[in-house]
Amino acid sequence: MDLRLSGKTALITGGSKGIGRASAEVLAGEGCNVILVAREQAALDAAAAGIRSRNQVNVRTISADLSSDAAVRRVGTEAGEVDILVNNAGAIPPGELLSIDDARWRTAWDLKVFGYISFCRVVYAAMKARRSGVIVNVIGAAGERFPTGYIAGAAGNASLMAFTRALGKGAPADGLRVVAINPGPVETERHVMLQRAAAEKTFGDPERWRELTKGMPFGRPATPEEIGWAVAFLASPRSGYTTGTVLTIDGGG
Repeated sequence: MDLRLSGKTALITGGSKGIGRASAEVLAGEGCNVILVAREQAALDAAAAGIRSRNQVNVRTISADLSSDAAVRRVGTEAGEVDILVNNAGAIPPGELLSIDDARWRTAWDLKVFGYISFCRVVYAAMKARRSGVIVNVIGAAGERFPTGYIAGAAGNASLMAFTRALGKGAPADGLRVVAINPGPVETERHVMLQRAAAEKTFGDPERWRELTKGMPFGRPATPEEIGWAVAFLASPRSGYTTGTVLTIDGGG
């Protein structure tokens, strides 16, 4: 199915790996020019080279730490006009209330929670002026499951869910759409690292990490590409009546 995205420009934060890179690959495959944003230039270069080798689209990279408003504004200026923003950067550390101090909590939220909000503010203004654009926030299922052992992530994700719904509710008046995705477990590098650590603790062997996924729906985590396809569909005119919606993709778990 043609998603009618050819010629659009998509900016993807956290675009050098995991869900961000998979989303960029899918969007490029649909004919989108893509701008990848992440901290490490080497990882960005590798991701960009891979996308260019498979797609005849323009691929740009911008290295930035999006935990500061100044960096977000710089990236927005450097990127120029974008049709699609995919907010995906940031990983909030696990832990219960007494194990996550204020400094770690604030640092994590500066990147993911306030980073998403700041980027939406910068991009929304330009999209509103053109009365055209879509924002997709990749958040996380902890925002609706509330795990005690991931309290900073649960609270941050729940905040971004409310933010998406509130911004998306008013977006049609500006000719825009704002949506979100809550992935459950996804087989990213970070997920595998955590699973290997858990397997080492449980079995004394990190190589047995896949045994820990057998109880998941379908006996596995999602692939980054499965989330990337959802990003592309929600960003496309094929989903043109969808806004203020948070889509959960967790295998029904």
